[in-house]
Amino acid sequence: MQNPMYNVLIVEDDFRVAEITKGFVEKVDGFNVIGLCKTGAETESFLSNLNETTPDLILLDVYIPDVNGLDLFWKIRENLHQVDIVMITAAKEVYTIEEALRGGIFDYIVKPVDFNRFKRTLDTFKDQRGSLSSKEKLNQEEIDLLTRAQSPSHSAALVEQEQLPKGIDSITLEKVKNILSLHSDTGITASSLGEAVGISRSTARRYLEYLVSISEARAELSYGDVGRPERLYISNK
Repeated sequence: MQNPMYNVLIVEDDFRVAEITKGFVEKVDGFNVIGLCKTGAETESFLSNLNETTPDLILLDVYIPDVNGLDLFWKIRENLHQVDIVMITAAKEVYTIEEALRGGIFDYIVKPVDFNRFKRTLDTFKDQRGSLSSKEKLNQEEIDLLTRAQSPSHSAALVEQEQLPKGIDSITLEKVKNILSLHSDTGITASSLGEAVGISRSTARRYLEYLVSISEARAELSYGDVGRPERLYISNK
């Protein structure tokens, strides 16, 4: 089965920044840039003349020549409920960030943009869309994973990505921690955690052993009826 391709619209008045952002998008599998708009008028015209190609994701700057980016944000929100929006901007004012958060922004990235930070946002978007499209109903654990992907703790994890060892991604680590916390009483094996997160047993074990190494989890041997004992991981929090 072919993986879906997500359409991206970039709204950025600086053509050099727009081209850099376009290049970033095209380096991430599963995304296709369908348009570059420099002004609010161009953006509204583009969105009002859509045929079969509708953007799934809009990358929006706050500083646009003919309109306040937040005003444009709310117009898009009002008319295109199914489109997610990521702010990519130099605006750091608290009121701007607060309003974007209240409007259900998918993410807020401050310029200059680091590609690894940018890629994690697109990967999270892709994972979330994939989870929502593959099922008719979600249980609480799955909902928690989706909503926590945009929580303050998740944002902090992204900031700390550079401090993590090679092979440990902050987004996956946050998911592992969430699942581990749900099994704080009984513990969980690497195999079971891998199934819950959607990663291999060996990858799950790598993340779990990392948490053990920083004292956020502990490992105990679980002796079953048959075969070798398994390592059972328990959260220390």
